Amino acid sequence: MSKIKDAKIVIIGGGAVGCGTAYQLALAGETDILLIEKESSVAAVTSAQAAGLVGQVRTTIERTQLAMWSVKTFSDLQQDPKTNPTWRQTGSLRVALNEERVEEFQRMKAIADRAGLETEYLTPKVAEAKWPGMNFSMAKSILWCPTDGYLQPYDLTASYCSHSGRRGVQFSVNTAAQQIVMKDGRVTGVITDQGPIQCDIVINAAGAHAFHIAKLVGLELPIVPVRHEYFISVPCEGLTPDFPVIRIPDLSLYIRTDVNALLVGGWEPNPLHTDPHKYALGGNPPGIEPDWEVLAKFAEDLVPQFPKASDLGIRSVFKGWPTFTPDGRFIIGPTEKVKGFVMAGGCNAHGVSGSAGIGRHVAESLLEPKPSPYVQSLSPNRFSDSKWTWPDAQASAARIYAEYYGLTKP
Repeated sequence: MSKIKDAKIVIIGGGAVGCGTAYQLALAGETDILLIEKESSVAAVTSAQAAGLVGQVRTTIERTQLAMWSVKTFSDLQQDPKTNPTWRQTGSLRVALNEERVEEFQRMKAIADRAGLETEYLTPKVAEAKWPGMNFSMAKSILWCPTDGYLQPYDLTASYCSHSGRRGVQFSVNTAAQQIVMKDGRVTGVITDQGPIQCDIVINAAGAHAFHIAKLVGLELPIVPVRHEYFISVPCEGLTPDFPVIRIPDLSLYIRTDVNALLVGGWEPNPLHTDPHKYALGGNPPGIEPDWEVLAKFAEDLVPQFPKASDLGIRSVFKGWPTFTPDGRFIIGPTEKVKGFVMAGGCNAHGVSGSAGIGRHVAESLLEPKPSPYVQSLSPNRFSDSKWTWPDAQASAARIYAEYYGLTKP
């Protein structure tokens, strides 16, 4: 077996965030990069379980701009006929069922307008023409974003790898990080089960293992895996892949078509979460069995909006452990504790949809002499400079999940 290659930058984790970061760094001119992934392929763990929804309408200008950058990237990658993310720019419908949500939509549209993102309000009749069979009669407001859509997470990650590889980035699967070597307070290499790697920079994009990789350099970060699940129905006549994505925040539901079936997911009010202290770097988070009670509630809540849902059986269930942070913000950038150690984690269920924007923020944190105030605010240093406890962090992260579609106040 040939010796694993050294590189200036080693990225640990081959999910959408790790591969998206490699791609953005390569676009910025950094090509001496090696990405390592412990599984036998990229996008094999949490990314593989993602629903692939991409929405740009957000409650802050920074998050809107990040999502817009991701959409631009997906559209660019889609031009490659051989390796593209199967990006379907179907548009999206965001449905309000009460007056408070209407007011929130007005604030979100104002932010979209400031960001230059095209949105408009639709009447129920126009919305029904876009989604036949959906009942919009209860809608108080319907916000349409024509450039939203969805993609296939594995295809996206493979596209990142292909385009990064053409620029010189190297990839090594079946390669597990075991130790990070440091000297005089800075990173000098990574020990893997395939041998040592010399490097100047380590980027931690290890998903549900990002906590453990950070611990290798003595950094404790509140990165909390929280269960998320959705189902795909049996085939349903009349559904096609070009139907828009629908989000119904007041029901904590999202739906999209999946070829000729329906994909239905939601955000639980009392989500299951786990403590990364309870599993090792070389192990795995607890296994997840489908929670049929939760999945049935998703379907039940959807029936008034989509009556056909009452007749649709479940074909398959997807579930995983996306990571959440206590303040609902990503953890991105270098740490003052160890020179050369960089975070790209705590993605709060935006790892796939936000991967291009997150990768761009990582590149900015590394390459720009003065990153934007927003990127600086995502620094892991915020948790070194504040007092927090694991019970509080877990409770806060679970609340961020449960309130994913919670009403935002002015």
